[in-house]
Amino acid sequence: MWWDERVSARFRRNLQPTLTYWSVFFSFGLCIAFLGPTLLDLRCQTQSSLSQITWVFFSQQFCLLLGSCLGGVFKRTLAQSLFALFASSLAISLVFAIIPLCHNVVVLAVVMAVAGLAMGCIDTISNMQLVRIYQKDSAIFLQALHFFVGFGALLSPLIADPFLSDTNCILSNSTANASSNLPHIRKSLVPHHPGNLSHYDLPMKGMVVTRVSYAFWIMALINLPVPIAVFFLLYKERMVPCFSSTSHPLLSADELAMETRPAEKDDLSTTVQRPHAAGGHDDLFSCCQSKNFRGASYTYFAVHITGALVLFMTDGIVGEYSGFIYSYAVEEPLSVVHKVAGYLPSLFWGFITLGRLISIPVSYRMKPATMVFINVVGVLISFLLLLLFSRSVVFLFVGTASLGLFLSSTFPSMLAYTEDILQYKGCATTVLVTGAGIGEMVLQLLVGSIIHDQGSYSFLVCGMIFGGLAFTFYAFLLFFHRMYPKPSSDVDDASPTKPAVTDDTGQYQR
Repeated sequence: MWWDERVSARFRRNLQPTLTYWSVFFSFGLCIAFLGPTLLDLRCQTQSSLSQITWVFFSQQFCLLLGSCLGGVFKRTLAQSLFALFASSLAISLVFAIIPLCHNVVVLAVVMAVAGLAMGCIDTISNMQLVRIYQKDSAIFLQALHFFVGFGALLSPLIADPFLSDTNCILSNSTANASSNLPHIRKSLVPHHPGNLSHYDLPMKGMVVTRVSYAFWIMALINLPVPIAVFFLLYKERMVPCFSSTSHPLLSADELAMETRPAEKDDLSTTVQRPHAAGGHDDLFSCCQSKNFRGASYTYFAVHITGALVLFMTDGIVGEYSGFIYSYAVEEPLSVVHKVAGYLPSLFWGFITLGRLISIPVSYRMKPATMVFINVVGVLISFLLLLLFSRSVVFLFVGTASLGLFLSSTFPSMLAYTEDILQYKGCATTVLVTGAGIGEMVLQLLVGSIIHDQGSYSFLVCGMIFGGLAFTFYAFLLFFHRMYPKPSSDVDDASPTKPAVTDDTGQYQR
């Protein structure tokens, strides 16, 4: 096997929880990518305008960000985390089932807000729990986790595609002209920026003819095994009240591992348990309490902030590039035909998923810091070449694939690197997830406004600026890493004759 026996044994020991967290992230991916291609059919279902239906995007993105901030609240015990994941994954299946019944745009926005909250909780909790279980070995498992979100994001548009309307799904006397432009309108819809489509006259009243409901019901059924898997994990851990035969305190994974550890390691175990009990991996609001700042050096805050800023930029690039690459391609000077340009977002997400798959074995051989460096440099070079060859359609496709590949592993690698710097204390996971969510929402809105005012060429200029800022913030992170105080036990833990204390943390065995 391409990984050593120690990591393999640890994976086998935590097989069920690891697979469960991966499957929950598949739910996240399934839910995050369906809205774009189905939005026109949902517009017909709710009989709303283009500007009204794009608010559904905002409700999902804003509540995803809010859910990411609140997700850390449920980390205090393993039981709370699993119950939150069960409720969130079940909510996603229910959302898919309810969407076809929403015939008002406000009701649809509320339903998508619930989906956003569930997705935010999944994002924070799944990352937190995998970091808790594997700690210094978490990089490879985080890469696999984020592969599943990419896989889900690829699958949901494929499920929806056969059920999308080929002509305008509201039948009226004025449908003929708009129907011929429907594929272009569908691919150009991005959050809050339908301004370049306002000249299309889409009817709001008439007979609704759409089959998109079947796509949502299929996705609801595909997602249903995920909450069942979380329930089985709860049952195995004897955390389901009606099936629990013995009463016991609800402990986190780290604390359960302390109980199973031999007595001669008790003195070492307490050194791991103390910082965790002091509030490691808190939610965003607990992180801001003054008690967590006492005795912390300025580099403690700097690592959190610079790590979040790197992901603010890179995840923001993912959002703005996937949202506007089609609109950029069909405008001058490239003027790519609509059908060909439609492959660009799929190519981008396809290479993100491929990159995450490749990163699983690579992350075992390469340090997270090195992977992040390669990622941010690759993003910068890709945008530079896209600018230099801005009139080449061929290089637009090559650059899109390259950009997806370099962006693919940035988030899990940065999360593993930052948590490693902070010795799995602090609030790195929550802060980084929140920073990434803000970036994806804010930069997309910002770039949309700039393109509307300055033209399509500014799309690549913005990407180049964001890539340069990501590289700059990463350079600051490396500087603060060198300044961050290292624990005195690092030398002992690194000794080949002494096993690492954290090797057995995070077990689910009782």
